[in-house]
Amino acid sequence: MDAQLALLCALTFVIHLIGALAYAARIAGVRTRRIAVSFALFNVLILISRASNSFQGPFLGKRIELSLAQGAGGHLLGDFRWLLMSATVAAVAGALSVPTFQRIFSRAVQHFQVHRSLPKLLLHGFARGGLSYIRDSVTVPSVSHLTGLRREVGVPVSVILLNIGAQTLLTVGVFAALYAGYLDPRFRVTAVSLSSVINGVATILLFVFIDPHLSVMTDDVMDGRTSEASFRRAVVWLSASRVAGTLLAQIMLLPAAAAIAVIARSI
Repeated sequence: MDAQLALLCALTFVIHLIGALAYAARIAGVRTRRIAVSFALFNVLILISRASNSFQGPFLGKRIELSLAQGAGGHLLGDFRWLLMSATVAAVAGALSVPTFQRIFSRAVQHFQVHRSLPKLLLHGFARGGLSYIRDSVTVPSVSHLTGLRREVGVPVSVILLNIGAQTLLTVGVFAALYAGYLDPRFRVTAVSLSSVINGVATILLFVFIDPHLSVMTDDVMDGRTSEASFRRAVVWLSASRVAGTLLAQIMLLPAAAAIAVIARSI
């Protein structure tokens, strides 16, 4: 693995880790009863994710262009495998970090509620007291959360399956489109443009079927109609389905790239 590929893997890791930590922000919002503030603070991490995404695209595109120009693109499939593995590692790390980050988010929400200043919050986070709290907040998922999964899923199976599909499309979409451009360089611009269609389908699945259900469940917890334990079980299942989606993306990479290449030639 060369330095450029290592950088691309790091950017991919950051993008998918932050996406996985969205569940921690929801739990923090439920516990502090400040859901809007919790998501507002989480948007700071979203900015980091989008910045990483902005750098990832040009770097990866340049890598493919150089491979086409030099006629040495045999390594590209292996490169994409590494990138997809980085996404899986990030999803696993995010799932394991939910207990830690929900504590950190809860403390950040409480601090922001008092001082109402994001710069002060960031300075506090890097001060000695903030760093000490972050260190003390580090924890591993409770075994009781895992054993509780056998009693109740906490979320409909259909939502879990839809989340697997959505995460698969989001993970593989851009990579498959870029690899399709390598498979048929004549239509590589068209192929790359088709990635927005794939991401659009995934976004529809998330915003129409998955996120509304989780939002209703969040409100039910706030109103006392659903227990926090059930909500945490739902988060565990959704985190696991996110990991499953990134693993399925490994299988879908070549078929998706071939299909995109065919569509690019046909339209």
